[in-house]
This record gives sequence, structure tokens and C-alpha cells, in this order.
Amino acid sequence: MTAETIARQCTLCEAHCGILVTVEDTKVAKVEGNPDDVLSKGYICPKATAMAGLHDDPDRLRTPVRRVGERFEPIGWDEAFREIGRRLRRVRREHGPHAVGMYLGNPAAHNSAIMYAFALRVALMTRNFYTASSIDQFPQEFVAWQMYGSNFLMPIADIDRTDRMVIIGANPAVSNGSVTTMPGARDRIKDVRARGGKVVVIDPRRTETARLADEHISVLPGGDPYLLLAVLHVLITEDLCDRTAVRAQCAGLDELRELVADFPPEDAAPYAGVDAETIRRLAREHAAAKSAVMYARIGVCQTLTGTVTHWLVNTINAITGNLDSPGGQMYATPAVDLLPLARRVSPHYGAWTDRSGKYKSFRFELPVAALASEILDDGPDRIRAMITYAGNPVLSTPQRGQLDKALASLDFYVAVDMYITETTRHADIILPPLSPLEREDLDILLTMFSVHNNIRFNARAVAPEQEGLEDWEIMARLTTEILPLPLRSLTGRALNAVFARFSPLRAAALGIAVGPHGVLRRGRKGVTVQKVREARGGIDLGPLQPRLHSLIATADRKVQLAPRQFVTEARRLLDEARAGGADRDLGFDLRLIGRRHLRSNNSWLHNVPSMVKGRDRCTALMHPRDATARGLSDGGRVTVSSPIGSIVVPVEISDEIRPGTVAIPHGWGHGEPGVGWTVAAAVPGANVNLLHDPEQVDRISGNAAVNSTWVKVHAV
Repeated sequence: MTAETIARQCTLCEAHCGILVTVEDTKVAKVEGNPDDVLSKGYICPKATAMAGLHDDPDRLRTPVRRVGERFEPIGWDEAFREIGRRLRRVRREHGPHAVGMYLGNPAAHNSAIMYAFALRVALMTRNFYTASSIDQFPQEFVAWQMYGSNFLMPIADIDRTDRMVIIGANPAVSNGSVTTMPGARDRIKDVRARGGKVVVIDPRRTETARLADEHISVLPGGDPYLLLAVLHVLITEDLCDRTAVRAQCAGLDELRELVADFPPEDAAPYAGVDAETIRRLAREHAAAKSAVMYARIGVCQTLTGTVTHWLVNTINAITGNLDSPGGQMYATPAVDLLPLARRVSPHYGAWTDRSGKYKSFRFELPVAALASEILDDGPDRIRAMITYAGNPVLSTPQRGQLDKALASLDFYVAVDMYITETTRHADIILPPLSPLEREDLDILLTMFSVHNNIRFNARAVAPEQEGLEDWEIMARLTTEILPLPLRSLTGRALNAVFARFSPLRAAALGIAVGPHGVLRRGRKGVTVQKVREARGGIDLGPLQPRLHSLIATADRKVQLAPRQFVTEARRLLDEARAGGADRDLGFDLRLIGRRHLRSNNSWLHNVPSMVKGRDRCTALMHPRDATARGLSDGGRVTVSSPIGSIVVPVEISDEIRPGTVAIPHGWGHGEPGVGWTVAAAVPGANVNLLHDPEQVDRISGNAAVNSTWVKVHAV
């Protein structure tokens, strides 16, 4: 028996932790952390060990399949591509380019295939392009565009050097960071405290991260902007701003001063759910710290006020001198440095809308909240054919249950996915990429958001299936098929040959060579793909360095502290608060928030037995006071209802959640007929997105608002 150990990364989430994969006679025998990895330093979470289970999963598709009645049957790659091209070109010819829609899920960004996915998007020439970003990070990108001039300029938290970290609506102890890639976040948080710093978590739930922190501040769901506006009031009225940093970097402080002048902590406390003295102390301690950073993520992105909240977070960091400064918010300098080029690309906000006119384009796409109606509502430019890649929007997006119906109504639907999921079960053809362990790659996207500059090679651990294709090869072939090429049999082969020559690794090699660490700038000491291949744990490119002055893309090259749209929305929030708050549907008395589990990754991994064993994880977490008032007992089944739907799940009673709040994880509910993952289908759970109204979106960016939904709970 021969054994070989290969160093690579786990690509299931943004952290990309370094792993060692031991293969014995083509079988994966063990997955463990790589102590030589320059970023994760040996840390892995349970998800990494699931990569072997994913690879060996008997339910995983290994060849293309085509729908025949209610069943799927194998089909050859060439035949599949020919049929896809023929049918998609027919839809475009008969109904126009907008009749074809495209959706990308999160995993699409976890390998270099994303480049080819965007090439396909360009070839389609459709306005009906959607991604998981509009239920994930649109507010952060919108704020970056308005404050720094480009949606790509999302600053990251320099956790490894900070003296104070305030975490809002994020749980990095479980997620290991997002749009701030920090594998081993638990150890990094402990290190902040070990060197005398302080960690504060602001969240309605005492999360896994809060348990590691010095302080947990339990905020009302949706109360974050009121708390942060009051923090700004204290910083400005008590003259706690860093005048030097503001004068050098920023514009708009006077507008901020006027906005928050009449909103002291005493006024904010009822709407934030945090007492005034705590708010004052939060502001003063942030200003007094040698270095400090506020970091907010998906918990506040997914609210009606996601954009305003992220603006306030970034503004507090900026006016306290913690923007583009070690220990504050900074920017990476990756080996393939896309930021100088990407910052010149306009996000085309409002260049087009959905057919109703409600949802505006941003970043060349429409908010996913519009997708179901764009398929179901008749009229010109209705979506009649669909391409999805690495996404399961039936489970992961709020659609009133209508997306399931919509996908079933399409004239043609092709999915690029390893499984027959709740979404892809409606496809006419499914194209399965190789498993992550069968691919080789060099990440050039997520390194832009890493807390430490690095470059690491993702080696192939297992020999690929003989006729299998990697994600990028599938995207390239789809691009060729959709184009109206003359003499298709000849020009199509020629274009495929060009794509084959320009593989992700060749693109990365070019990007590295011209990048800040490449041979064209550093000579023989510069980084090359070959050097990265040979470095078992990757190459350490050093800590983050100040560089905003060379990246900022605003007209006056200043950080815009008071974009007009944000100030207007903040004033509306303040007026609404003074008028008594927003109305809610009568009878709905609890706020619903989401939560993560270490062994889950959206709707992924539920087909790996080791990831779903043990107690139910799809539960309604409630405070004992709320449970007692409703006569509920731990483990009992409850109906959770919102104004648009209801689900049934077990209740989990714990004082780790704020009274008046209930938390349910997303990504569950695999019992639909025709789903191809047998383990997941047998696991209890329900689709929490059936409770969220798709029309409830962040008022500025259009991001889906699936946090702070009003619900009621009663025993089944």
C-alpha cells in the first residue's frame, strides 16, 4: 500500500485553511491541518475533514445527466454541450438576450473558475444576472463604492495587530471570517486578548465568538444603526476624533456633526436595546485605544439598514484614525493585485432595473429578490432559460416558495453542480465539475481580503476522473456554445483551443509576474507560480501595509464620510425612531435572526454523515422567558410563522439569546421530491427562507433582508 501526503487548501469557505491530504491507493485516508501553512498555521475546522466525504460521496454526480421525464440519465460531455448550446441559442434568437438568466452561488468565488463564469456572463449579454452577493455582501460593496470610489475597495480588519476589536453581526469563531479572511479566528481573537487588547462582540446572541470575548453587548435585532449613530454623537461632540487623520483623509465631517447632533445615547438606548452609559463607554474606549477596528458582516448586511450600518462602521473607524493604519481597517497587497485595475470599473448602479422598476442593477447584476418574478411574470424579456453555477437559491434565498415553481416552468435550464439539489432537480441538464480534491488552482480572488498577505498553491490531491472537467473548463465550453459563431464547427473548436491555452494557472502566472511581488518588480527574488508550487505551506508576503492613498477612486481622492444617500436614509431612521418606530404586523412579537454552525456551510455538507450526526441543528433557539410564556419545553416541536409563511422545527431553550429574539439557521429543508442527496434528505430541518418576505430588502443596495423578520412561535 502506497501513501502520499499532498499540501493544499480546503476550499469550502473563504478561509481556505491549509490542509494535508493523505491518499492511499487513490483513496483519501486522512485530512488534517497543515502546520506549515503561512495563513492558517495548522488550524482546520470540521468542514475540512468533510472534503474526503464529498469526494467519495456516492450521491455526487460524476458525469453529465439529462432529464428524461422525471428521471436523470447519463449523457456524454460533447452531446451535453451541443444540446445546451442549441437550446440556449434558440431562446436568445426567439426571445432576445434577456430571456436567458444566470445565477452564481458562493462557491463560484472559491476557485479561479470565477473568471470564466464572468466571461460567460459577458457572452450572454443579459441583464438578468444574479449572484449570492445580493443576499450576502451588497451593503459592504455599496458603502465601499460611495466612501472610497469603488465597490472592490472593501477594507478588512487587521486583527493580527489590533489592540481593540469590535465585532458586529459576525461570528468568526465559526465562519473564520468573511470579507476579512482570518482562518483560525478563535486563536487570533485569543491573541488580541493575550497581548493586552480587548475584544467586544455586539450581537443579539451570545455567539461562539462572544464567549471568547472580553465583553458581549446584546443589541436589539435591527438596533445596530441607532447604537452606531449614538457612538458617532459621542465621538464628535466630545471631540474624540483623530483630527490629523480626518484632515488628511476625509471629507464630510461637518455633515456628520449635523446629523448626529441631536441623537445622544439616551435617545438611542430604547431603539438599540443598549443602555446609554454602555454606548458612551464603547465610543470612548474605541477612541482611546492605540489601534482599534470595528468589523461587521452578514448579520447586519442582511437587514433593512445594512448599507447604513456598514457606512457607520467604516466612518467610526475612519474618524478615530483607524483607517489604512496597522491594527485598523486596511487593504491587502496580494500577489495578483486586482485592486488597481478593479477600482476603475464602475458598478453601473441603476444602469437597468428589473421589469417592475423596483430593483436597480449594481455590480452588473440585479438583486436576487427579483429572480422568481422575472421568470414567472409574463411579458417581454421574461426569463425563459436559466444557467446556475454552484448555487442552491431555492434554499438560500427568500422567494415565498415561488422560485421552486419558477424553475419548473422554464423552457430550458442547465445547472453546473455536483449534486441534484432542491434547485438543480428542475434542470434539463446538469454538468458536474470535478470534486475539489481533484482540482489544482491558485487563488487570486480571496487573497484580496486576507488578514495577512500570502500566496498558496492548491495542489491536486486525487487523480481526476478520466473524462471529468474542472469548473473553469465547463464555464469556458458554455461560453463557446452560447456565442453566435460563424462556421461553428470550426470557430468553436478554435475558441475552445484558446480557452484551453489560457488556463487559470496561466492567467495567475501573468498576474503574479506583473504584480507587486512578481519578477518584473522584484527580479530574481520575485514570486513565480513555480515557487508557490514548491512552497509546502505557501509564501508569506508580509503584514498588511497602508495603501489607500494609491487606491482611492473618489473624485477628490478623499474618504467620503457623508454620502448624501446615506445621510438621507439615516435621517429617515432617526425621524422614524422619534415617531415611535416602524409598524409591525399584529400578533408577530419575536424578531427572527440567523445563526451558523461549525459543521454547516449554507446548504452544503448535509450529505456527509459526519457533518450531520448527533442532535438536530435546525432548531429555533429561544430565551427561557419567551419559552415559558408560550408553554414550550426544550426539544418540543414548534410552528414558527411570519406574515408570509410557516415552518415546523424543534425549539432549543437557552439564555445565550436575547429575550424577544429567535434564531434559526438557514440551508436546511432537503426533503423535497427528486433531491439526489439521500443523507441530507433524511436529516430533519426546514427552509427558514420560507419565512422571509423577498420584498423586504436593504433600502439602498437591494440586499435581501433576512434578519430581524417579525415572527410568532407556538407549540405544534
